[in-house]
Amino acid sequence: MLDIEGTTTPIAFVYSVLFPYARAHLRDYLREHLGDDDARDAARLLREEWTADAARGTDIPAWPNATSAERLAGLETYAEWLMDRDRKSPGLKLLQGQVWERGYEDATLRGAVFPDVPAALAKWRAAGVDVAIYSSGSELAQRLLFGTTAHGDLTRLLTAFFDTAVGGKTFAGSYKRIAAALQHEPKHILFISDVMRELMAAREAGMQVVLCIRPGNPAQEPDDSVGVIHSFEELGSEA
Repeated sequence: MLDIEGTTTPIAFVYSVLFPYARAHLRDYLREHLGDDDARDAARLLREEWTADAARGTDIPAWPNATSAERLAGLETYAEWLMDRDRKSPGLKLLQGQVWERGYEDATLRGAVFPDVPAALAKWRAAGVDVAIYSSGSELAQRLLFGTTAHGDLTRLLTAFFDTAVGGKTFAGSYKRIAAALQHEPKHILFISDVMRELMAAREAGMQVVLCIRPGNPAQEPDDSVGVIHSFEELGSEA
């Protein structure tokens, strides 16, 4: 099971390409599509998160309940507030995926992966190894990224996609739910990520873990019990 940002995909692509695109096109997307079911689902999640933030006393932007234009402005402002803080908000991630979809469809965006990733996925697939993705980005965003790479559509080499609908990535319960969904014992699953807190949560759930160190990743402090790789080429086909 693979993380995306900093594991299969350069962090720079996420922060220098995807996030700026979402911010630049957010307002236009909401104005054009807020009546659509998908955008309404994202708005509903964001409203629920805003309400929870407000109940905790978080200093957040107001969300007026007056005119529809004011409510739309409140949604936009809250989404931008979440982006400014890089919050792993399910509502925001769903909305970002919907905005990115337009960019992928018109080829403004194209998925990026490290050079070793396509060959590794193909090798594991040929060996009968199921490969799943677990990312804080929405399932839609994951499929768009892997489906539009310079190496072709890599989704055909992947068997499952998980986002924070199963839970946060630093909670052991999330990994237990993923194992159940995959119908594998946790001990038979290897999770590869660039973040130690995620790996520790997966290990608590019973999974095997490996830290992936890529160019541009924030420094981590692995303990001696955690394997470290710099490329998927360092893993065998039985990984």
